[in-house]
Amino acid sequence: MNKEKKIIIATDHRGFVLKEYLKTKSIFCYETHTFFVEWVDVGAFTPERSDYPEFAHRALNAMHEKETDGAILLCGSGNGMAIAANRYTRIFACVAWSAQVAQQAKEDDNCNVLVIPADYVTQKEIMKIISFWLLAEFKGGRYAERLAFIDDLSQ
Repeated sequence: MNKEKKIIIATDHRGFVLKEYLKTKSIFCYETHTFFVEWVDVGAFTPERSDYPEFAHRALNAMHEKETDGAILLCGSGNGMAIAANRYTRIFACVAWSAQVAQQAKEDDNCNVLVIPADYVTQKEIMKIISFWLLAEFKGGRYAERLAFIDDLSQ
């Protein structure tokens, strides 16, 4: 099964090298599934020191303005990008450091923004993490009820 995905990608200086590596990869495979990814890069564009909130903001604005299949954000621990991303409506950002965590984040929590801790994953690991996230599908049902409950509590 082949699918095309348009994914926004953003990072600060700590994830820059991994972001540039990912941009050279447009095919993600797992078992019989192949995903062709078109990257929409919103920065950082150099490895010079930068602040993750600026690039999280660019990515989330692009998600709201463009038709995309999600976003991948990278920073040192992943935590800063996740905090910044989850300030936006209709965004479910989850930090994933393994393929299984990424899969569960999509299946159980409808993760539409995958945040990867660049200081803690290798190039090989990141390819598997993204593949599992792309392959996973949100379960809905009681999991959707939980997300609605979160929305109700935050109003």
